[in-house]
Amino acid sequence: MAEFTNNTRQSRVDMTPMVDLGFLLITFFVFTTTFSSPNMMKLMMPDKSDKEVPFIKYRNTLTFILGKDNRIFWHQKGRTDLSSEVLNETSYGTTLSKLIIEKRNSAIEKENFTVIIKPSDESNYRNTVDVLDEMKITNQPIYVLTDISPKEVEVYQNKVKL
Repeated sequence: MAEFTNNTRQSRVDMTPMVDLGFLLITFFVFTTTFSSPNMMKLMMPDKSDKEVPFIKYRNTLTFILGKDNRIFWHQKGRTDLSSEVLNETSYGTTLSKLIIEKRNSAIEKENFTVIIKPSDESNYRNTVDVLDEMKITNQPIYVLTDISPKEVEVYQNKVKL
């Protein structure tokens, strides 16, 4: 009987060029990638001067009180006239944009219309950023970020209890 010999060799793939190519590609993508830069919003602060502050009518302002659980309240009253009945709740997004535009259009002096943003201790940072974003979206040039007054805290807490 004839004897068959198996002269086939095991073929091996040399991976060295593939590894070199992989490292070249990684190096290329690392050097050509643009890392995301932080997006910052410009916050305008008034100059510290002795200029007289103009009298602002309450119909010419819109005050937002940022509360807990992503709730936002607004009013157009002074501290003496403020009560939980006049503190209205709205939501973020297009509803907030429409409210700002509507109140600005019905303002007495549209060029001096001012939005006052008052975050409570129970609000989170994201809510403040969302309202600041709405100022940019609605092209609201005059807005103020300030502390909430004790009277507003009292009215806000009474409204949340209801």
